[in-house]
Amino acid sequence: MMKRRLSISLALMLFGLTFVAFRATGEMSAPANTEDNGYFNIAVLTRAMQLIRQDYVDERKTSYRALTYAALKGMFDSLDPHSSFMEPRELKRMTDDTRSEFTGLGITVTTRDGMLTIVAPMEDTPSFHAGLLPGDQILKINGESTERLDLNAALERLSGEVGEKVTLTIVRPSSREIKEVELARATIKIESVKDARILSAGETGGARIGYVRLTQFSEPTAKELEAKLDKLEKEGMQGLILDLRNNPGGLLNSAVEVCGFFVPPGTMVVYTEGRVPSQRQDYKTPARGKPRPLYPMAVLVNAGSASASEIVAGALKDLKRAVLVGETTFGKGSVQSVVGLQDGSGARMTTARYYTPSKQVIHEKGVSPQIRATLTPQQERLLSLSRHEYLDDEDARAVAAFKDPQLERAIDALRGAVLYAELDKKAAGTVRSSSARKR
Repeated sequence: MMKRRLSISLALMLFGLTFVAFRATGEMSAPANTEDNGYFNIAVLTRAMQLIRQDYVDERKTSYRALTYAALKGMFDSLDPHSSFMEPRELKRMTDDTRSEFTGLGITVTTRDGMLTIVAPMEDTPSFHAGLLPGDQILKINGESTERLDLNAALERLSGEVGEKVTLTIVRPSSREIKEVELARATIKIESVKDARILSAGETGGARIGYVRLTQFSEPTAKELEAKLDKLEKEGMQGLILDLRNNPGGLLNSAVEVCGFFVPPGTMVVYTEGRVPSQRQDYKTPARGKPRPLYPMAVLVNAGSASASEIVAGALKDLKRAVLVGETTFGKGSVQSVVGLQDGSGARMTTARYYTPSKQVIHEKGVSPQIRATLTPQQERLLSLSRHEYLDDEDARAVAAFKDPQLERAIDALRGAVLYAELDKKAAGTVRSSSARKR
């Protein structure tokens, strides 16, 4: 009797295996050259969805929307780290982040070498005050490993309501130090143009060198910068240092507008190229109401300068309008086009790459400075602390004694240029005066 039961069980097992094999191979035979046959492959996708809806054990996971979204996410994730499918709430979050106010941790991240990596913490935000730095790698979010998370899933876990807390486990590649940081989400209002001032005569040797720092490129950036430049020019600015360090980028149009303050209208400052020649697009500076003086310029950059920052830095370097000082930039130079879909979701897809006016590719290479100046990890910490409003006594003393090597190199570069410009101006005035006497 026992043998008979075993025989029946074995027969059922074999029948089950045969049934599986039949279902896998019992469909229509595949036509030749199926790899790029749209109708055939869509039929395969539709059949797989039908099988899941018909037989999958957990019916809660088999709605058409859930399966469609899962398929789309996998489809876009297979392309590159910057392409993604966005559900409606994710598309809204991305749109909100390009404005000057939003909710979150104030952290810009990307995927680099398979690791969730901080591009730059936004100033005056929870991530900035926690001491996070560009290049820090996020190993866990609330104890969950980021190893298998795509970028959108990671951003979803970093987002949340005001006041909610999130714990990040990070590793700092420069020291291999691993630590946990608890952050509380907040309403973040970003002031994109900061610290606009004429540097002290003690710093510049008497030259009236202006300094402006851009923290990101958002909708109001160009308007804010215009007002600051007007103020500095009225104060007799002879040269300008534009600080783009740890600026993670933002809107392309904002970057082009910023370039327009320093080069003539109609100047091509960046272009894109995609798969086909028709995707070539030149971005030119807009017409402005009043011309600005061509004062000497230096631009400060580092590994936290990304995307729109690299466009501005690369353009001003190529057009010989400014000297770049610091370190090679991050190297985020691909174009993501966002297309809204019928249900409020969106497709974000890499469609082209950015090139500087001299045809230099930005993506994965970055923009290199003409004057290289690096900071030690301790100097990077002090630079970050110098931008905090409230410091304890020990940190305040350390910041007061801190000399920014990159800023000092930029000042040195401009002092000679300002002196030469002044001598040239005097010489031109002398020539005009002599010509007038002769007449």
